[in-house]
Amino acid sequence: MIRILVVDDSAVDRRLISGLLDRLSDSQVHTAQDGLEAAEILDERDFDLVITDMIMPRMNGLTLVERIRERYPRLPVILITSQGSEEIAIEALRRGAASYVPKRLAGKRLLSTVEQVLQASRRRRAHAELMRSLQHCSFLFALDNDYCHFGPLIEYVQQALQDLGWDDPAERTHITIALQEAVSNAMLHGNLELSSELRESDECLFFALAEERRQQQPYRDRKLWVEGKLKPQEVVFYVRDEGPGFDASPLQARLCHAENVENCFGRGILLMRAFMDEVIYNATGNQVCLIKRRSGSREGDQTAPHPSRSCNA
Repeated sequence: MIRILVVDDSAVDRRLISGLLDRLSDSQVHTAQDGLEAAEILDERDFDLVITDMIMPRMNGLTLVERIRERYPRLPVILITSQGSEEIAIEALRRGAASYVPKRLAGKRLLSTVEQVLQASRRRRAHAELMRSLQHCSFLFALDNDYCHFGPLIEYVQQALQDLGWDDPAERTHITIALQEAVSNAMLHGNLELSSELRESDECLFFALAEERRQQQPYRDRKLWVEGKLKPQEVVFYVRDEGPGFDASPLQARLCHAENVENCFGRGILLMRAFMDEVIYNATGNQVCLIKRRSGSREGDQTAPHPSRSCNA
C-alpha cells in the first residue's frame, strides 16, 4: 500500500490531485489543508510520499519541506507550483524536496513524477536496509599527488562510516579530518619532500614549489597509498607515501609543549592525535596508522593489523 499525503489550502485542488492519484494501483491518499495540519498528521502516521502546494496559510510549503527533512529525512516531497511561486520552489528543491510539478500541468506530469520519485525512494530504502547488515568495509587507493583526489576520498569514507552505523556527524567529521591531514602530510612532506619550516616562513613559496615538484622526477611518479579497514566499532587507516621517510619521535615530543600548538610544523599530527585514539608511525616514518574506536568499545575488543603489515602494494 502506497500512502500519500496531499497538502493544499484549496479544496478544489486537493480533490483534483487526489483524483489523479487514485489512478495509481494500491494507493491510499490523505489530505491536509496547510503545512501545519500536515505536520500534525505526519507526527501520527507513516507515509511514503508528500505532495504539497507552496503558497499556504499558517505553514507554507517551504517550511513544511524543512520540517520533513529534519524529522523524516527519507520521506520524499513533491512540490505543486502555482504561477508566481517558482522562486520559492527552487529554494525548496535546494533544501531537499525531491521534485516539482507545475499545477497547470498536473494532469499530464504528476503521475509519472510520482512513480519516478517513489522508485528512487524505494532504491534508497533498500540500500539503507542492506547497509544495516554491513559488517566490514575495506579499500586500498593508490593516489597521485593531486589535491583533486582528496574531496572524493573524504566523501567516500564519510558514506562508508555512515553505512556502518557511525551516526555521530561530529565523530565522522573528526575521523575524516584526521585522515585528510595524514594524506596531505604524506603528499607534501613525504612524496614531495617539502619542509614544514618553508611553509612556516613563506606559504606561497611552499605551494609554488609543491606544484613544481608534482611535475618533476623523482617526485612525480610517487604514489599515496591509502588503506582503510572499517567496522561498526573500529576504523583503521594506513597512509603510506613513497618518500624517504622521517623520524617522527622528536616531532611528536615537541607537540606535547603548548608553545608549539600553533606552529605550522606538526599541525597535521596534532589534529590526528586529537581526533584518533592511536597514531602510529612505522620505523622509517613513511607510513602512519590511524585507529579510532567507537565510544564504549574497549581496546581489546578489536584487533588491528600491525602498522608495518599494511599498504604492501
